[in-house]
Amino acid sequence: MRNVTAQQSPDDLARALRAAGIRDERLLGAVRATPRAAFVPAGQETVAYQDVPVPIGHGQVTTQPSLSALMIEGLRLTGDEHVLEVGTGLGFQTALLARLAADVVSVEIRPDLAEEARNNLARQGIRTVELRVGDGSEGVPDRAPYDAVLVSAAFPEVPEPLAAQLRPGGRLVQPIGPGGHDQVMAFRRTDEGLEREQILTLACFVRLRGRYGFPE
Repeated sequence: MRNVTAQQSPDDLARALRAAGIRDERLLGAVRATPRAAFVPAGQETVAYQDVPVPIGHGQVTTQPSLSALMIEGLRLTGDEHVLEVGTGLGFQTALLARLAADVVSVEIRPDLAEEARNNLARQGIRTVELRVGDGSEGVPDRAPYDAVLVSAAFPEVPEPLAAQLRPGGRLVQPIGPGGHDQVMAFRRTDEGLEREQILTLACFVRLRGRYGFPE
């Protein structure tokens, strides 16, 4: 991870993401409109606008903003999409998705994180997110099909329910690997199934836990 200097505002974070290669102007605008300091644990506000992950408990950290932005960019959102997010965390990535799509269904396996994310989103007036507590590897079938799916945890393959809940022509981004050494992959759903489009980057992610992921 590269060195960072003190950064104090969403504009600073947007500039850091542009420097990291993010080119989607709508996405950069969403970053400028979303105060990351409102989505980090108390005491972490001083690093909220640096391009670094932040600890959130349970041995986990938030996704580094430039990595999260790269994954969102891989979905190629235009504003009309119905999106599934697997792994809410504290809601910053969820908030960005909500600003870029029509609505978001986000599922978080840990109830305490889900409750904190729900409060964070509410305080920012973001009302187009339906937050569920549960097994993200199963998706949310009663709200399918989705135009885009973003998975923030690693597994060696895309879980079958997530592929099945993606609308033909839709895109899915997921870290593919064992957790800790993964390829962030962009897929597109075709009539024949999921088609790999490209490897977006290499990264280290926590493991996807659940019925169609790694066992708890």
